[in-house]
Amino acid sequence: MSTQENLKVAFAGESQANRKYLAFARQAEKEGLSQIARLFRAAAEAETIHALGHLANMGGVGTTLQNLEAAVAGETYEYTEMYPPMVEEARREDHRAKTLLDWANRAEQVHARLFRQALEAMKAGQDLSQMDVYLCPVCGDVEFGPPPERCPICNTPGAKYQKIG
Repeated sequence: MSTQENLKVAFAGESQANRKYLAFARQAEKEGLSQIARLFRAAAEAETIHALGHLANMGGVGTTLQNLEAAVAGETYEYTEMYPPMVEEARREDHRAKTLLDWANRAEQVHARLFRQALEAMKAGQDLSQMDVYLCPVCGDVEFGPPPERCPICNTPGAKYQKIG
């Protein structure tokens, strides 16, 4: 394998380890093990350092315009090609993941739309207009401006949305 291929594998592994350790930290917190949770969070940040270094070394970060184009392409792939067969398979199997897979698919559509909006602004020589950005903590819906009364994807109350700074 080439170094470029090795970097892709290392980036994927480190990225997954980061998310896994954050999930482990949440579980440790639920169990009242705050020091173990801290250790998991520290390791997660270390994995982020590694992942970002690998991404940079493989040329994975470009200009903001290039990054937006990549984000639109990635999110579009996820909701048009990646998630639909996963959702269908989970439904056929009546697997408990069917709801979250569907929510993720629908959230990716929103992400692609918002990235396209940002891309259009960039191509016009502008940033997005000043507005608050909110995240549904259940399904990953992202909204500009005040959150909706209820999440359009998972029906979570808008009051639970997290303001992203």
